[in-house]
Amino acid sequence: MRDFILVASSQDLAGVTMSDYLRSKQGFAPDGLHDRKEGQSFSSPAHSSAKLYVANESLLTLETLDTTYPDARAFVFLSKHRSDSGIPTLTCHCTGNFADAPFGGNPKEMAVALPSLQKAYLKAITNAQVPGYDVIIEATHHGPTSLKKPVLFVELGSSEKQWADRGAAKAMCDSLLAVLANGIKPCEKVAVAIGGTHYPTKFNKLLLESEFGLAAVASKHALDAIDEAMLAQMIEKSVEKVTHIVLDAKGLGSHKDRIMRLAENTGLAVLKV
Repeated sequence: MRDFILVASSQDLAGVTMSDYLRSKQGFAPDGLHDRKEGQSFSSPAHSSAKLYVANESLLTLETLDTTYPDARAFVFLSKHRSDSGIPTLTCHCTGNFADAPFGGNPKEMAVALPSLQKAYLKAITNAQVPGYDVIIEATHHGPTSLKKPVLFVELGSSEKQWADRGAAKAMCDSLLAVLANGIKPCEKVAVAIGGTHYPTKFNKLLLESEFGLAAVASKHALDAIDEAMLAQMIEKSVEKVTHIVLDAKGLGSHKDRIMRLAENTGLAVLKV
């Protein structure tokens, strides 16, 4: 059986909080498979579909996990979320860089997405109703980008107080483990999404209230970088076949006509929200 690899970093307080919970309450113990200066591997008899890997470097630069876990089904990164607002927030997103790569990964490279995993986790953590926290997806951003297997970041934020919140960490880990244990149902429809803000409420609603899953999500801040080649990469870098392009029509600004033409030229169904 191919495992989901839960990836934390000793440099990331939220990841430390979540990995501490997995080890102390969910039975994850050192398994001797990857115990070296780069990091350590943990397994739990109660969770056969998942392994935990705690790295000693930044999550954003872990581009060699394919070598460590060549049979992984996907990598789920347990990460902090930082924002100037400081609003308690639980987020999830795929990774990739539309232009430059200031926060890990390669420029103009999308990571592989597993839309059904993001959709299932978002539904689970939303249903968990963690008191005091907003729940929202983010647009695609940062590294790692070159892993051959899908990448999903699940994040706890938005400040140090939340990064150490054991109750929120428990809800996130329990939601994730339940999703992995129950099996992930492939999405009937999969889209790449373009437009809107970095916290795309319209696309978030689409995931929660329809049959759609999402691969790459490009906010209005990335529109300058969306050309035919980038759009093709967004479509191709999905384990599940992309069937639609979803546009936040009001969130495309001056790029609206150009993005519409690019979308229509793909031959995929175009949906405006």
